[in-house]
Amino acid sequence: MRRDTLEKETVTFDGLAERIITLLDDIQENIFNKALTYRDQHIYECNNYDEFKQRIKDGGFFLCHWDGTEETEAQIKEETQATIRCVPFGVEQTEGIDMVSGKSAKYRVIIARSY
Repeated sequence: MRRDTLEKETVTFDGLAERIITLLDDIQENIFNKALTYRDQHIYECNNYDEFKQRIKDGGFFLCHWDGTEETEAQIKEETQATIRCVPFGVEQTEGIDMVSGKSAKYRVIIARSY
């Protein structure tokens, strides 16, 4: 029985090794695609700090401008328990205004809470 789809299957010993390899590859791809879809559906762009502080309570990943300072990062962590995770690849890096400090920001980062 597969734990990812809850499908049951009965197989014979003939060709079992090949079937297991194929099945494990299929399970890996399925789990990866589910995680990727979940991640993509839970990334939100946010430019307002008050809005961010409310929305972060419900979880998700927030794409926000950051001025690059440790002080701003520390304030976000202290007030929301969220941390900067990364400067994401594949996201257009437009300049903007840091939602916390109001200073110029050269890029967006992903901010999230861990559970």
